[in-house]
Amino acid sequence: MRASASILHETFKPDPYWWDAAPPDTTPAEQDLPKTAEVVIVGGGYCGLSAAAELARRGVQAVVLDAGPLGIGASTRSTGGITGGQKILLAGPTKNVTAEQLAGMLRDTIASFAYVTDLIETERLDADFERCGRFLAAYSPGHYERLLRLGALLRKHTGVSVQDVSRERLGEVIRTDFYRGGILVEDYGSLHPAKYHRALRGLARKRGAALFSHTAVSAITPSGTGFTVGTARGEIAARKVIIATNGYGTGTLPFFRRRLIPVASYHIATEPLPRERMAALLPGGRMVSDSQRNLIAMRPSPDGTRIIFGARPAAVDPPERHAAVLIHRIMCQVWPDMRGTRVSHCWRGRVAMTFDRKPHLGEVDGLFYAVGCNASGVAMMSYLGREVARRALGVQERPSAFETSHFPDRFWYDGRPWFVPWITEWYNLRDAIDRRFG
Repeated sequence: MRASASILHETFKPDPYWWDAAPPDTTPAEQDLPKTAEVVIVGGGYCGLSAAAELARRGVQAVVLDAGPLGIGASTRSTGGITGGQKILLAGPTKNVTAEQLAGMLRDTIASFAYVTDLIETERLDADFERCGRFLAAYSPGHYERLLRLGALLRKHTGVSVQDVSRERLGEVIRTDFYRGGILVEDYGSLHPAKYHRALRGLARKRGAALFSHTAVSAITPSGTGFTVGTARGEIAARKVIIATNGYGTGTLPFFRRRLIPVASYHIATEPLPRERMAALLPGGRMVSDSQRNLIAMRPSPDGTRIIFGARPAAVDPPERHAAVLIHRIMCQVWPDMRGTRVSHCWRGRVAMTFDRKPHLGEVDGLFYAVGCNASGVAMMSYLGREVARRALGVQERPSAFETSHFPDRFWYDGRPWFVPWITEWYNLRDAIDRRFG
């Protein structure tokens, strides 16, 4: 263990690297909670803040409640990739949908990318946004053939620019022998997730929304023409309520508890590396994710000095210090010469998976919701936040493709993801078989 521990930098933090530049926000304890609100939003991530910003832009009183500091959840714990379209095609929720439904989902994923990029540029949000491109790396020859088919679908349905990258050209994107080629989607981008969250907080406040940290919601009960929202700091009478908790805080809401599967996602950040070393590892500075079922993802930090590397390190969730060692080993499978590189940060967040592997927007028992990002939330949950706000006001330009009458649950699932370790091991086995036999 002594040798393993030596890969941890002396300043190691079990917190997101992103928080060094943009830490979570604690609102003043003396800030009075309003007695009434037109719309209460439960959850202060990208979805909740985007909903609040849209409501406030339309002159609607919006109040955001978060159980912890604003920015403590998964929104500031991701890799920071902004994509549109490939997750829907790659993850497999297209098998039981019609061609019209697929077209609608792809339309919304494209719209989500456009929404975030336009918002950042129009509002001049400080988010370290860059159109750097994203490389999807093939874990096996069979996966490479599947990615080529995916690239053709992306060109056809989304209009993005996609390059097929053979194994012989792999070094143009990532210097490794670990992968078998892949596809490069040149239009996709990246941002600093915590800076983006901070910018959304600022935008929502500038437009007039009220944000409250450390205000856990304990109950939501129908009352008159709206709801009474019980919190740790008192009650709010709300005309409408939007649920935007995603992988957090659905314990008091059985409908969502039976439908959302919280899964831990881990990342590490390396110590600073020389720029020539960074350029050798990731020429072009692009986002990279691979085709494994338990996928791994990597990118340069926005300042180009560190590698951010994400992976699920074990079937059972380990603490951050142990996870850092395990993820470092995975990173060294991709780049063997990184064995001497130390880890400065390791963190985890909870993403919300759904049984049909797609997000959902809608209304149940009078509550509006947008949940289930399935580990692809920067663009999608921002966009669905705006759309659920418009849905609550009855001003959507068109219905969302992710608003369906069927939001599947399972009779044997009560919100405790006991089966995730088994699925993780099964995925690892299938990935190993693919690796060995193509």
